[in-house]
Amino acid sequence: MAIWNAAALMGLLSVGLGAYGSHGLQKHVQDPRLLKSWSTGSTYLMFHSLAVMVISLHPKYGKSRWTAPLMVGGSTLFSGSIFALVLLPKTSSFRKYLGPVTPLGGLLMIAGWSTMLI
Repeated sequence: MAIWNAAALMGLLSVGLGAYGSHGLQKHVQDPRLLKSWSTGSTYLMFHSLAVMVISLHPKYGKSRWTAPLMVGGSTLFSGSIFALVLLPKTSSFRKYLGPVTPLGGLLMIAGWSTMLI
């Protein structure tokens, strides 16, 4: 049930943050590349929330120690770092720490998908 709840939270955040990106974020961020990045983060979060829900129902992968946690963790790092990078001022020194988090999150998502091939 915890996996299902994590996926539901990811879906909820994806819809809420996607709506904010479409309607409220443009008042604070004018750079079209940053708005596109926000959309990418929201889209990946939604697709992975759906994938994790399906995985949670699968007889084999729903019990896997790796598949869902890698996808949830990867999605959190990937999308979360994108959202933070968009919101942080370009002068923030914290950005240099967040930059490598995005590809790390992507690698974790890829690892989660790959566990279903092994």
